[in-house]
Amino acid sequence: MRIPPLKYVLVMALLCGLQSLRAQQLQGKIQNSEGAGISCVELYVKTTLITTTDATGAFQLSDAWDVPLRLTLKHPDYYVKTVNLTSDDEVLTLLPLDHDPELDPVVISSTYQKASQLIIPTTKVTSETFDAYSPIDIVSALNQTPGVYIQSGALNTNRITIRGVGSRTLYGTNKIRAYYDGIPITNGAGETSIDAFDPESMANVEVVKGPKATQYGTNLGGTLLLNTKHALAGETYIQNNFSVGSFGLLKNRVALGTAEDRYAIQLQYDHLETDGFRDNSRYRRNALLLTSRYQLNTNNEFGVLLNYTNYFAQIPSSIGKTAFETDPSQAAYTWSQAQGYEDNDQVLVGLNYTHRFSERFSNTMAVFYSYLDHYEPRPFNILDEYTNGYGIRTLFAQDFDFFDRQSTLSFGTELYQDAYTWRTIENLYESNDGNGSLEGELLSDNLEKRYTAQLFATTTLQLTGALKLQMGFNLNSTRYQFTDYFNVGDSNTSADRNFDPIFAPNLNLLYQLTSDIKLYANVSRGFNYPSIEETLTPSGLINPDLGPETGYNYELGSAFYTFQGRMHVQLSAYLLDIDNLLVADRVGDDQYIGRNAGQTEHKGVEVAVSFSQLFANGWSLRPYVNAEFSDNRFVNFVDGETDYSGNVLTGVPSTKINGGLQLAYKYFSLNTNVLHIGDMPLDDANTLYSDPYTVLNTKLTYRSDLSPRLSFELHAGINNFTDETYASSVLINAVGFGDSEPRYYYPGDPRNWYGGLKLNYAL
Repeated sequence: MRIPPLKYVLVMALLCGLQSLRAQQLQGKIQNSEGAGISCVELYVKTTLITTTDATGAFQLSDAWDVPLRLTLKHPDYYVKTVNLTSDDEVLTLLPLDHDPELDPVVISSTYQKASQLIIPTTKVTSETFDAYSPIDIVSALNQTPGVYIQSGALNTNRITIRGVGSRTLYGTNKIRAYYDGIPITNGAGETSIDAFDPESMANVEVVKGPKATQYGTNLGGTLLLNTKHALAGETYIQNNFSVGSFGLLKNRVALGTAEDRYAIQLQYDHLETDGFRDNSRYRRNALLLTSRYQLNTNNEFGVLLNYTNYFAQIPSSIGKTAFETDPSQAAYTWSQAQGYEDNDQVLVGLNYTHRFSERFSNTMAVFYSYLDHYEPRPFNILDEYTNGYGIRTLFAQDFDFFDRQSTLSFGTELYQDAYTWRTIENLYESNDGNGSLEGELLSDNLEKRYTAQLFATTTLQLTGALKLQMGFNLNSTRYQFTDYFNVGDSNTSADRNFDPIFAPNLNLLYQLTSDIKLYANVSRGFNYPSIEETLTPSGLINPDLGPETGYNYELGSAFYTFQGRMHVQLSAYLLDIDNLLVADRVGDDQYIGRNAGQTEHKGVEVAVSFSQLFANGWSLRPYVNAEFSDNRFVNFVDGETDYSGNVLTGVPSTKINGGLQLAYKYFSLNTNVLHIGDMPLDDANTLYSDPYTVLNTKLTYRSDLSPRLSFELHAGINNFTDETYASSVLINAVGFGDSEPRYYYPGDPRNWYGGLKLNYAL
């Protein structure tokens, strides 16, 4: 039947109207907690970038998308957020990386266990930064942070220096504290090792430079807070990341995760092996990580952390100048002959429970246990040790009103004890027909018990609409018990050492000058206790006169946005004065005696600049540069007959510049990074310096979806693109025995490649 003209017009109008509604672009706005729009926020559907916000924080989606739509919002200065877009003109809010959860209406004190809660800026190294490097390279990602310099002699040999603090530690790291999902991973001697933790499992690492985090021990170097990835509410997935590369590199990670509003669980298995480019440098690691949380009801939440790591790592050790210049792939001769290595089993277990007494008052309590079984044949002896550590940490958080402005108070305590049993055994490798190490007679047998108690509190006051004040303190008590099971009678060296408690206050000021500019200041006191080995005299007795390092940190800084929010700049200037400097004097092949030798002054300027630009044709560009310029010196340091006062601090570069470029187009992204390290003195007399070096790394990635549930990533990268010969770590004040050269240098890897495939299946 023929449709009358009027009805025809009406039908066509209705159809066109429906079509126009269907074709209408979804739009919305993304803002911060103060209602200001955030520019340059990227909106993703799974791994596909679909749009970005303009200068006002507004966005529009093409007519290819319709509600409901699951979006992931990303911005370098805000927490990543996944949302379900259910309507047009929706307003979404992002929280900045330096956001203070204690100023929210509802306190969730479990977050206090995983973040510093400082009102002044800290640095967060995110999973996106780790993804820009090789899947085994946690060091390069952390080295992007101005003020942080990690020297890496091998995968299992890293020394972390923050603003020059820690440079005099000959092996490992012992001037900072570190926490893994709120659980301490620094042992009773103050030693921290991060190589046992897989960078692919990290959601972020917060770096606090200096003694500013009162609830984490106020060590002079600072604090590292390592936090693991977990599934977001509504997600269930299976992931597999497989990588291969130079020098026999093979790495495979399998992860399963699921989460709903009331629970989340993630299980990960990681296998890593590499032969290394040097002789005697083979490395094998297997690790299992389980994290979970369960919300019993609105007021109670329970969480579990289990991390098990087993690794075997050969030790090539440091080499002299001639070997470094002629053949850096060789191992130190005696370590090669002894086929030195370390074999480790590590366990970390943590249980945490959060109870909310009210909307304004809550508590999180965590109990934890750690175990380390370590066996290390060295040319001079064989070290056989194991450590059992356990403790409890509790933190209360309270909101209150201060002159009608919401403020907060947090307070708590941490108790830690470990029992460290260690023996040294004669190494008969020279009479073992070239088969490496062989146990001989027992040389020593000891037990160390190390106790640490911390009491801490912090209050944050909103003095005006623009000015915040944060005050806190940490009170620390440490003592050692040393038992000598080997020597008897007058030769027995058993003894106790109790240190006087140390009170470390902290003051932070933050002033929001405009919506884009903030100014801040910090004054804080910190300390570093000597290890029990450093307290021993050459005869093996505990030195009652050796005390902790103490110091004051002063810092001024600013963070601001410009170019309509596309550029972020952070500047800081600091002065750190340290008294009673701990110095390790070498008295044997593997014997170092500690003493308080004087004063040092650490001062410097740090700058971090990042820029983000998204072009209409789908290209995006993100250049960045992080730089530090420092002057670290001995103020007062007399060693025997020699006065080193005024000399440059050993083992610290005065210049470190890290920059890069992230270029992306649709499914492709290219990451490049350049690290420049200036020269640094290798001895206290400043007669010998290391050479400056520059290393270029690059990585190309392709991401796409195979189906609505299955996505994949292909990546390939080249480290040390220009094949630079450099020392990735140095041993300061090295001494040559007999006719051998002092072994100052740990060679860095030459040019090497890697590639891999990642699969993600969403259930």
